[in-house]
Amino acid sequence: MNNQRVEYEMADDQLSATFAALADPTRRALLARLAKGEATVNELAEPFSISLQAVSKHLKVLERAGLVVRGRDAQWRPCRLETAPLEEASGWISRYTEVQAERLDRLDEVVQGIVRESAARRPGAAGKPEEGPEEPEEEEETGP
Repeated sequence: MNNQRVEYEMADDQLSATFAALADPTRRALLARLAKGEATVNELAEPFSISLQAVSKHLKVLERAGLVVRGRDAQWRPCRLETAPLEEASGWISRYTEVQAERLDRLDEVVQGIVRESAARRPGAAGKPEEGPEEPEEEEETGP
C-alpha cells in the first residue's frame, strides 16, 4: 500500500506543479506564444511590460513544471512548449467532468420521475391531458 501512495503523491505533485504554473496569467500568455512555435527569451519578453529577468523567472517556473524545455543551438537558446503535462492535467479534469455529467444525468432522471409522479396524481391524469375550467359557450346571435 505504501508504494501505491508514493506513486499517487508523485503524480499529484506533477499535477500540482502544472496547475501552479498555469495559475499566473503571464505564464499562460508565454505558453500561448510557445504554442505557435519556438522562441527565445527576448522574443517571449517583447510584448510584456516586465523585465527580461522577470520573464526568465516565469520561464523557470514553467520549466520546473515540465511545460517548457530550453534547447541550445550555439548561442541561440530557444524555448519550446512541452504538452505532456497539459495533457495530464486535461485528463485529470476530464475524469471529473465525466463524474459531473453522470451526476447531472442522475439528477435529470430524479426530476423526470417527480414530474411523472406529479402528473399521475392530478385529477383526470389517466394518460389524458389535464382539462382546464370550462368556458361558457357563446350564444349565436339571431337577427331581430
